[in-house]
Amino acid sequence: MKTCPFFGICGGCKYDVADARYRAQKLSELSNLPITGAPVWVDVGTRRRADFAFADGIFGFYKHRSKTIVQISCCPLLCDKINNLIPELVSLPWGGAGSCLVTLCDNGIDVCVSSSVPYFSSEFKKGAEKLSGVIRVTWNGRDVMTRAIPVVNFDGHVVEYPSGAFLQPTVTSERALREMVIGAVGGARHVADLFCGLGNFTFALNADGFDINGVGVRRDLFTHPLTVGMLNQYDCIVMDPPRAGAHAQCRELIRSNVARVIYVSCNPQTWRRDTGVLMRGGFVLSNLTPVDQFVGSAHWELFSVFVKEK
Repeated sequence: MKTCPFFGICGGCKYDVADARYRAQKLSELSNLPITGAPVWVDVGTRRRADFAFADGIFGFYKHRSKTIVQISCCPLLCDKINNLIPELVSLPWGGAGSCLVTLCDNGIDVCVSSSVPYFSSEFKKGAEKLSGVIRVTWNGRDVMTRAIPVVNFDGHVVEYPSGAFLQPTVTSERALREMVIGAVGGARHVADLFCGLGNFTFALNADGFDINGVGVRRDLFTHPLTVGMLNQYDCIVMDPPRAGAHAQCRELIRSNVARVIYVSCNPQTWRRDTGVLMRGGFVLSNLTPVDQFVGSAHWELFSVFVKEK
């Protein structure tokens, strides 16, 4: 029996997580990759963030490859605190169309609304102020309600969570990736964390962080990757780019003296492209471990380590 009444209707999941064949079906997405490590599986019901949609007063998830919104009452992938909030979100007076990113932080829930309507209504503000467990609501970057600044904890380092910022979808996958990265860095003394975000790896590695918008140096690594001269300061480079990958940065890396690259990717397609650059430039893939942090979907997170041939 399916655990979700919306499976096959909502477009969020490709595979039924209750099916005994789930893991085999999900692994088939990686059949042409040289996997070396045992997959890391994430439990259902642990997802701490969800990107909802709304239009014409309807709130929910899109159907697969459609702009039609399926109104939902719960999602078995999500943590209880977000599921308990869904009925309250559904009942809000939504204006226009847009998206609603709901994120469970350490001290409460953050709600980030992006809408075709520039401003929220007074009725929406009144409804937002009554949301259970929610400590901040923003609408197109404007503050609707703030009870407290949301924070997240990375291995003992507390960081303010900017509304709408990237965060690994589960604490389990966040910790698993951090532990694998720490283990792979080995004896490297000077590490750069590229596309560092809020610092899941940065603090634990005592690394120099670089990012467009995060805890490190603000630098657009797509248009201005670290140059060879900058890279040569480091023993090891850690990268966790968005789905677009790190093609420009890889082209600089192969010209540098960096001996080890740890590449965390949420897109196997751009990972393959970038891997081609690294391997043609003298790097050898020594570890490739998949993490099922996008449970139910066709998407995988990839943890990989490249070492330059001597």
